[in-house]
Amino acid sequence: MVSLNLTVPLAVDFNEAADYFIFITNLLIATSAVLVAGSVVLGIICKKTLRRQNRFIFMLNTSISDTLSGVGGYYIGLFDVQEGFPSRNGTYYIVPSLLGVNILTIMFAQLDRFLAVVYPYTYNHYITRTIVIGVCVFCWFYTYLTLTVQNLLTVDAAAKLSAYGTLLLQAIIIVKVLMNVKLYLIAKYQIAREPPGPERDSKKESLRLIIVVVVCFLALWTPDFYYIILVQLTRSSYIFTNNASDPLSMMIRLSATCTPGLYIWGSPALREAVLKTVWGRVCPPLRKR
Repeated sequence: MVSLNLTVPLAVDFNEAADYFIFITNLLIATSAVLVAGSVVLGIICKKTLRRQNRFIFMLNTSISDTLSGVGGYYIGLFDVQEGFPSRNGTYYIVPSLLGVNILTIMFAQLDRFLAVVYPYTYNHYITRTIVIGVCVFCWFYTYLTLTVQNLLTVDAAAKLSAYGTLLLQAIIIVKVLMNVKLYLIAKYQIAREPPGPERDSKKESLRLIIVVVVCFLALWTPDFYYIILVQLTRSSYIFTNNASDPLSMMIRLSATCTPGLYIWGSPALREAVLKTVWGRVCPPLRKR
């Protein structure tokens, strides 16, 4: 099973210039995730008009996960940690599993946008905020229930369960890609036929945002996913000494900054909330923008 030592060495020895680069890069990745994702969390929580919209509930869920990923990144990115079966100084897969929460949440967010645009009447009557919050809670419950079972098993059994989970994730990836194509076609044809107005602009904004988020998320996450599959299939060892020196692992942790950053970029309402409500308290001139 995985173990967590009381004293864990740093990820690098600082004997070469590359060591300083790796350490500083991981430090910046973790800090940026905490600041950007944390700003989105506070912006949505502090703005009642945002909390009342389903799409922002999904954003809040992924941003909470990304904030925690950033906090966990200080450990995984700065210390000698290798998650795996078996792991070295691992976190019992608690931090990496935050990615699983995001994968499920973004998939449900795609489905939410599809129903909102294609079946607006049904969506407005049945997809309430309570249901969306329940779906977000389910993403956490399912991910960490599976993780709990996995940590109670032997290393070999846990590795097999992880392999089955990998197959499930492959199916989710296919669904996400197909849903993205469908959302793109909807955005291109159906919304273009609707009369101009705030509702059309809102639908267009939300569809464009979820499409861009999914593309960037998969681009950052997929390389490491298939690298892990390759290692498991060939029964070889990891090339990199730890997660901190693994550029593919860095890409995954960078997604904790990119996803909430895209939320801010793609949503003027959220951008205003973050600038005025959150950062405006730290830097008063931002409130006037």
